[in-house]
Amino acid sequence: MERFFAIVGAVAALLGVIVGAFGAHGLEGRLSPTDLVIFETGVRYHMYHAVGLFAVAWAASRWPSGATTLAGWLLIVGIVVFSGSLYALVLTGQRWLGAVTPVGGLALIAGWAALAWGVLRS
Repeated sequence: MERFFAIVGAVAALLGVIVGAFGAHGLEGRLSPTDLVIFETGVRYHMYHAVGLFAVAWAASRWPSGATTLAGWLLIVGIVVFSGSLYALVLTGQRWLGAVTPVGGLALIAGWAALAWGVLRS
């Protein structure tokens, strides 16, 4: 699993850079300053948690457990739901997507908690 999470982390970071560049260069002047801040928040959390997947890969190689595997999956879900909902909210104007964002945030929080638990218990 450690190789899988390292690969997903690298691909997520790659996509984070692409999305961030798109936001900085392609959306500037097309979105309100508030929407740009929302988009940048999505990119920031996307990148933090892409790097977090490398922490999961490392922990899974040292302390393999179901909790470390769960942590990786939760971070993946969190990136997709948290950052993805912010990207979609800004790009589509569908403000109801803001109600989905906290679900992704909870997945990110649970992912870090699962990682801590997995390392502690191993």
